[in-house]
Amino acid sequence: MHLLLRDAEKIICAVIFSLMTILGFVNVVVRYVTNYSFASTEEILINGFLLLTVFGAAIAARAGEHLAVTLVYDLLPARPRKIVLALSIILSCLLLLLSAWFSWELVLNQMSSGIRSYALQIPAWYYSIGVPFAFLFVLLRFLQHSVEMWRALNQEIRHV
Repeated sequence: MHLLLRDAEKIICAVIFSLMTILGFVNVVVRYVTNYSFASTEEILINGFLLLTVFGAAIAARAGEHLAVTLVYDLLPARPRKIVLALSIILSCLLLLLSAWFSWELVLNQMSSGIRSYALQIPAWYYSIGVPFAFLFVLLRFLQHSVEMWRALNQEIRHV
């Protein structure tokens, strides 16, 4: 159970990537053997890439490997750095919460309008339902990393 909680996004990415690889491979084999292709695989793969990207962002957020420009932060003394860190955490959390909220609004819109996917003609929200939860996952992992950074900065201030 601990493995699932600690590495859930890694497991999700591995499953999605594996399924996408198998689907792409089967499509290539069928295309060469029969001169036909599964037209719906493009739709599934594109939506798989979307989920893979957002859950991959959760992996990066947990490891502190998300895109950051730290030039000013690194030049500041420890105490002002704490203010900059707090501001960046607040703004990042706001961005992730808004991303989750807007993607949830997208899902609700897709549900209420009854829009269907272009190839398989299934409800479009089937593809979108994981996105708001993925953004919440990124937020959770970002907060975990932020707590570690905050503690490390407090340790640095105590030793100065």
